[in-house]
Amino acid sequence: MPFQPNVPPGELSQKWKQYRSSMPLVAPNNKRRLEVIIVGTGLAGGAAAATFGELGYKVKVFTFHDSPRRAHSIAAQGGINAAKNYQNDGDSVYRLFYDTIKGGDYRSREANVHRLAEVSVNIIDQAVAQGVPFAREYGGLLSNRSFGGVQVSRTFYARGQTGQQLLLGAYQSLSRQISLGNVELFNRHEMIDLVMENGKARGIIARNLLTGETERHAAHAVVLGTGGYGNVFYLSTNAMNSNGSAAWRAVKQGAYMANPCFTQIHPTCIPVSGEYQSKLTLMSESLRNDGRVWVPKKLEDAAAIREGRKTGLDIPEADRDYYLERRYPAFGNLVPRDVASRAAKTACDEGLGVSPTGLAVYLDFDAAINRYGKSKAHSQNEHNASPARIRELGVGVIEEKYGNLFEMYEKITGEDPYVMPMKIYPAVHYTMGGLWVDYNLQTNIPGLFAIGEANFSDHGANRLGASALMQGLADGYFVLPYTIGTYLSEEIRSPMVDPEGPAFQEAEKKAQARIDRLMAIKGSKSPETFHRELGKIMWEYCGMARNAEGLKKGRRMIRELREEFWRDVYVPGRIKEYNPELEKALRVADFLELGELMMMDALDRNESCGGHFREEYQTEDGEALRRDDEYAYVSAWEWDDVEPILHKEELIFENVELKTRSYK
Repeated sequence: MPFQPNVPPGELSQKWKQYRSSMPLVAPNNKRRLEVIIVGTGLAGGAAAATFGELGYKVKVFTFHDSPRRAHSIAAQGGINAAKNYQNDGDSVYRLFYDTIKGGDYRSREANVHRLAEVSVNIIDQAVAQGVPFAREYGGLLSNRSFGGVQVSRTFYARGQTGQQLLLGAYQSLSRQISLGNVELFNRHEMIDLVMENGKARGIIARNLLTGETERHAAHAVVLGTGGYGNVFYLSTNAMNSNGSAAWRAVKQGAYMANPCFTQIHPTCIPVSGEYQSKLTLMSESLRNDGRVWVPKKLEDAAAIREGRKTGLDIPEADRDYYLERRYPAFGNLVPRDVASRAAKTACDEGLGVSPTGLAVYLDFDAAINRYGKSKAHSQNEHNASPARIRELGVGVIEEKYGNLFEMYEKITGEDPYVMPMKIYPAVHYTMGGLWVDYNLQTNIPGLFAIGEANFSDHGANRLGASALMQGLADGYFVLPYTIGTYLSEEIRSPMVDPEGPAFQEAEKKAQARIDRLMAIKGSKSPETFHRELGKIMWEYCGMARNAEGLKKGRRMIRELREEFWRDVYVPGRIKEYNPELEKALRVADFLELGELMMMDALDRNESCGGHFREEYQTEDGEALRRDDEYAYVSAWEWDDVEPILHKEELIFENVELKTRSYK
């Protein structure tokens, strides 16, 4: 299958503009004859479906939710990046490009990242036109705040609900196209296989989750906007239903999975509280704008806090270690996520953790409350305000900026974060790996495209905060609607694809046989049991720190677990009915293969970069040690049940200098 990045020639700053102006187009009268299937209705899928409908294509869009509004994009909290330079603080398209390349530890494709930075400025205008209620300054201008890994303020936000508001904007655009008949929505449908015909993606097999019926859906092109696979770790910040099965079904048909071991560990999550917890809750990275991260300097103080004899309020300022500010003075609490996460792990490994499990650090807002309170009092001419009044005013400012996040924290933990410092610990969040795509966002399978978190293209080994929403909307609104034309312009003479053809019949037969096999096992363990066990293996051997011995052991354990799964899983109920346990079993079966590939990818990459930290490859002070001479490539894996095959896309850096990241 073809494996070329297909980056157009020309200077980096002009590449996208020139390519967009010269690429093949599909005339409006021909668009009406072309069918496109889009799987997923999050920011990437929803934006693409709405835009394709607006352009005139015949669109079918699929979601396993009851409504597109339920897509996991709704959970994004802190903001969306764009190089608008509203703060006049030195931001630019190039700086956003450079920050993203550097933040990803130089493991992403230059051309794709620069294009992302270019179109970022259009996304904000699009969202504002849709009525997204971004935060504004007193004079009415859109407000910005900072996120990790940058020294400018370029993040637009709607309190802690940015993903929800952006998704509603995309959803209303999608709803308009549905009402006009340009887009057909299939809710409560899950893709269970990709249909190939003559070497091209020609449709999907979907399962109606309410009736259990399998359905055939044909199209000239298939687009996957199905998010990431972080739930392979079981405990993550993703919704419980988030999964990697649509992408993995494509991999089983020959699509390459790129950089699967590049997993983002988010540093500000509510710590694990019990063995039977099913998911973790994210506290937005935006909180690090005002919160200071610390642990006690003394082991005895940390032990007293863990045992309940002291609280964070009992530790005097002189006995607190603000370790991010100490280790990384240039960026302080706003270092990138991978750096902040490893630093938290190091502090807890040294015995300085502050939760009963020992796996938590503090995120403290006391200094910010006092700072904001004094400023507010001054602006109100309260020049002799008491400490209590200053605190009252400061709490009001923090509440206005982060109120819903603080409410969520208090409901989950039972502690008031306005009084007690938050307890946080790193957790699995986002996956930078995904389906390999070229510059056109097309996989190595002709006619199959992947957008948003489902592809690997923009974030390298570590995603900067507030860039996920940017990529999803960029791909859906401003990139794929252009680049898909390079493929569809060659398909205008192709007749409507027949879902009754032999390729579809064979694909449906195989998908049904897989379901029948699962239902026939009648073992003794639930799919959830296997998923939980897989998650423990993944976190232990392929989590925040990895080493060769552990990765080899983890792969063996996953293989054994997969054999046990196909021997002893129990799926209750029937096939032709609403059966969420069957849905779960199908997803866990895919995770058991994907988890093994992640172990192999991490073992192959003998370096540390971004979220991939191999213990054998670190500097004297514990930072990631890249090996650009051997590993400046994209790992694109072709699945094989016996031994997956590695393909390499060499990364060429013509516009940035490869150098060791430093945030000190």
